[in-house]
Amino acid sequence: MDFGFTAEDEAFRDEVRAWLDEHPWGGLDRRGWERVLGKDGWIGLGWGEPGYGNRRATLTQQVVWAEEYARSGAPARSGHIGEKLLAPTLIAHGSAEQKARFLPPIAAGDELWCQGYSEPGAGSDLAGVRTKAVRSPDGTYRVTGQKIWTSLAHEADWCFVLARTEAGSRRHRGLSFLLVPMDQPGRVEVRPIRQLTGTSDFNEVWFDGAHARGEHVVGGEGQGWRVAMSLLGFERGVSTLAQQIGFAEELERVVRAAVASDAVADPVVRERLVRQWAELRVMRWNALRTLGGSGGPGASSVSKLLWAGWHQRLGELAMLVRGAAGLVGPKDWSAGAPYELDASQHLFLFSRADTIYGGSDQIQRTIIAERVLGLPRETQA
Repeated sequence: MDFGFTAEDEAFRDEVRAWLDEHPWGGLDRRGWERVLGKDGWIGLGWGEPGYGNRRATLTQQVVWAEEYARSGAPARSGHIGEKLLAPTLIAHGSAEQKARFLPPIAAGDELWCQGYSEPGAGSDLAGVRTKAVRSPDGTYRVTGQKIWTSLAHEADWCFVLARTEAGSRRHRGLSFLLVPMDQPGRVEVRPIRQLTGTSDFNEVWFDGAHARGEHVVGGEGQGWRVAMSLLGFERGVSTLAQQIGFAEELERVVRAAVASDAVADPVVRERLVRQWAELRVMRWNALRTLGGSGGPGASSVSKLLWAGWHQRLGELAMLVRGAAGLVGPKDWSAGAPYELDASQHLFLFSRADTIYGGSDQIQRTIIAERVLGLPRETQA
């Protein structure tokens, strides 16, 4: 593998670090921070679409930005769904009018997005979508149905929704990709889902005749499956390398805790710590190898399988290092009450979902089996 940063990349790294040092985020809410990023052109570095206020950056410079942002400890992004998922999808499949309407507010940090894919009966099996969108005589759509595990829906201005626009259609046929405004009182309802960690990053969303304009169907009516699959291909890539910066910091905390508690004296703990470190290095090399889509079909599924299992094992190791103290919960664990977990407990509980969200392990293995290995498809009932 031949990968390295050029002198220009390192100069760009210095610029990024200086900017992050000069722009403290303390006192800003997440939307305010998005606007600061947008004002100075840090949103949309990888779009390659001129005229929307974003800086131009090479692929390696995008890696530099993602890594330095993660290292700085800056807040988790609330605009990444629009920037990293919807924007590339619009650039690939959207009309000129759709790009002109939606890309500039994303680049400016003015409009936030959420993803309306999963449903109670169609989580990893996305082709089982039941949400319907019926076209009215005036050309608008009325969207009715329920979405679940919708990240940041409580903050979003818009939702891109996979809905069934052809009555009687089944599986991946008859689906469309619609852009739906969230500010529709009585027609869009968002309910936070309280997680084991006590936080509510995910939501249930109900659409009850919500309006979507006819010109806000991306890729054309009935082409939703093609557009949705294209979007999932954008979900992993440069962001994986930034994610690994966070993983490395979590691993370092577990190592420090093992040394402080003398758990590192146990040869089994030592072996597991070394294995976690080695596997993280392999994940980085794999991410670099497949950067820019050079890994071929199934590369994103391999990446998801690697990091999801790794992160779960790290959570289990963190609890092993903590020992009996890790089993002591917050003072008030009653339903509905906020509570605080220590870092190892939060890591363990949150990582239980890693092998489910973003495409379960079973789905990723099916993609690899069918699209990479050429194995026969499972018979559908």
